[in-house]
Amino acid sequence: MIGAGLARTGTVSLTAAVEELGFTPCFHMRKVMADPGTAQAWLRASRGEPADWERIFDGYQASVGLPGARFWRELVERYPEAKVVLTVREPEQWYDSVRHTISDNDLKPPAGQAEPHLAAMLEVIQELVHKGLFKGRLSDAEYAMDVFNQHNAQVRSAVPPDRLLEYRVTDGWGPLCDFLGVPVPDAPFPRRNDRKQFAEFMRAGRRRDPALPE
Repeated sequence: MIGAGLARTGTVSLTAAVEELGFTPCFHMRKVMADPGTAQAWLRASRGEPADWERIFDGYQASVGLPGARFWRELVERYPEAKVVLTVREPEQWYDSVRHTISDNDLKPPAGQAEPHLAAMLEVIQELVHKGLFKGRLSDAEYAMDVFNQHNAQVRSAVPPDRLLEYRVTDGWGPLCDFLGVPVPDAPFPRRNDRKQFAEFMRAGRRRDPALPE
């Protein structure tokens, strides 16, 4: 399964959901933090070098959110049998969430003051998201929302309807399970990564350093 939705559209919740449905493990940006060596493969791909998708996704059953969503076209072509889930939300709500998380400098440990695992993930975010996808203009709300809308429109246009689910995590298990052809679990749909959780996650990667705020 390929998740083509951008960050802050419920991708952490979707990752937890698809893993609960048996598509495990599922690749997500946080896996870069768990395995910093993965970062270099994504950085090379972002610079236009050929990507060894088989190696990157070795052992994985799905990919959700960034960095995979940055290369959704390549993945859709490389894995023609994989179904595609496009997580969406209202552009204004999406940007408000972005503004308070992945574009908030206060959540980023200063250079040299992050654990190596977090530093690798931040480098990928900067290269693929800030500089790559948004051309250094993520702080420009209108521009960022235009990129967001264009991304979603391109996915809708390129992926055949029978292979694509446009999905909001508030929709819960029903549409997702029906699309993937699996039973609905006897458990609540996972809700993950609100702003407070994201801030705590980022701060957990800081080194114990008296110069850094707790």
